[in-house]
Amino acid sequence: MTDLLITLTQHEADSNNVTIAFTMGNEALAKGHSAEIVLLSHAVALAQKNYDEKIDIGAPFKPLSELLPAFLKAGGQLKVCKACMIHNGVKEEDLISESIIITAPDVIDLLMKSKKSLQLN
Repeated sequence: MTDLLITLTQHEADSNNVTIAFTMGNEALAKGHSAEIVLLSHAVALAQKNYDEKIDIGAPFKPLSELLPAFLKAGGQLKVCKACMIHNGVKEEDLISESIIITAPDVIDLLMKSKKSLQLN
């Protein structure tokens, strides 16, 4: 059971929500909470190698190329919807190694078991 589950459906088309998701995930981890980010719909693209270099909304926020590695290094988990990957043409071999591929039933279980959730769509 995770303390904070963040679901995200956007990629660079909504860089603000992407940045907010990873900023909040990092803040939760810094406060000693567990955090997971679930990438759904277009957001599955974010798990691809080097994709994080596309997103930087500027100060006061950090670029995703800093936020994503910091999130993973601090113990955050990045979960990626398999059906969304297939639908959006994202291949497993293109994902960063820390990605955890999950299914729709897994998403429901994560939502129902998390202490708190934040949806950024």
